Amino acid sequence: MTQQLKALCLWISLMGCSSYSLAAEPVLAQQAAATDEDNTDNLLLTQEIPVESIQRFVQIYALVKENYVDEKPDDQLFEQAIRGLVGGLDKYSRYLSAEDYKQLLQYTEGDLASVDFDLQYDKSRHQWYIQGLRGSADSLKLGLANGMLVYKLDNQELKGLNPEQVRNILYGSVGTVLNVQTSPSSPAITVVRNKKIEIEISQTLLKNQVLVIKVPVFQQETANEIKNILEEYARNKQKINVVLFDLRNNPGGLLSAAVETADLFLNNGVIVSTKSRSEGSQTFQALPNKEFKDLKLGILINHRSASAAEVFTAALKDHSRAWVMGEKSYGKGVVQKLFPLPNGAAIQMTVSHYFTPNGSMIDGIGIEPNEKIPLAADVKDSQYIDNVTESLLKHQTPNE
Repeated sequence: MTQQLKALCLWISLMGCSSYSLAAEPVLAQQAAATDEDNTDNLLLTQEIPVESIQRFVQIYALVKENYVDEKPDDQLFEQAIRGLVGGLDKYSRYLSAEDYKQLLQYTEGDLASVDFDLQYDKSRHQWYIQGLRGSADSLKLGLANGMLVYKLDNQELKGLNPEQVRNILYGSVGTVLNVQTSPSSPAITVVRNKKIEIEISQTLLKNQVLVIKVPVFQQETANEIKNILEEYARNKQKINVVLFDLRNNPGGLLSAAVETADLFLNNGVIVSTKSRSEGSQTFQALPNKEFKDLKLGILINHRSASAAEVFTAALKDHSRAWVMGEKSYGKGVVQKLFPLPNGAAIQMTVSHYFTPNGSMIDGIGIEPNEKIPLAADVKDSQYIDNVTESLLKHQTPNE
């Protein structure tokens, strides 16, 4: 074995332990302090190293290094290996380069974001194409370009979708990824949602006295904003038959915000629990609160309602506090942490799972609505909301 491969074995051994020594508190807006090298050396002595697996990796590395048609530098091969290791854990965990991590730290957890390009519809070709890419855009470096046609986003074909539907696919939680496929035969290109989108909670009181509150994402002030909206209607003595929370296309946001919002409408009991191998288990309980106990509630979800939106929905559904309508939710019930690395990069990794008050796992399963009401392609959104609210009014939701 050459000196280079011996050094590689040692490097991989160190990498096998680095996730222990470099673990940090969950951060998105601030960087955790790095752990010193002495801790890494001490952990290296106490952690079992899978020698046979490392040797097998070194053999494959040597084969690639010597025989691949194009010469690849060591740094590039190492980074590919790291990306494969982390990215293969689940569809949410990933390796962040120093540039990606630095960019992510500019945001606050719970921000809504889009990718660094827009999509325009070409009526003559009945296809969507990329526009708005600038010279420094990350997507340009990945091979995308202005004028390039887009066939699928996240494995969903764009043909036949309206602008709002396409926009809903583009939007998501900051730092999440979007898979872009430019033709049926081309491989998907993974881009990061890194362009912040400012969208506020909106409210509409319909003629049937249903108050529709649209929550695009759960942020730090979401619970207070909703509380203020409801108290304003109470002060003005405006009649409200029912409140409908529209959580369609809500990618989640802050777990704490979802818990605080659910706590407005629950008087006791579990809101959500988390289970983790390294973090331990946590249970979030509702505090006594009767301010809105007589308010009838409904929740509207679809297949893009995820994470914190699912936590809020499951809490009110399991406690029979709200009638849930629409489509089954996405099924993302994970807690992630950022693990900063000494070279300025970071690992974004799943460390916990969410569980509903009834003990059901959310991740990979989603939340089933009490009443399925799919949105037909030929139905306008305003008409769909009318249909949903009329159905909600017919249902008598039991209160606690």
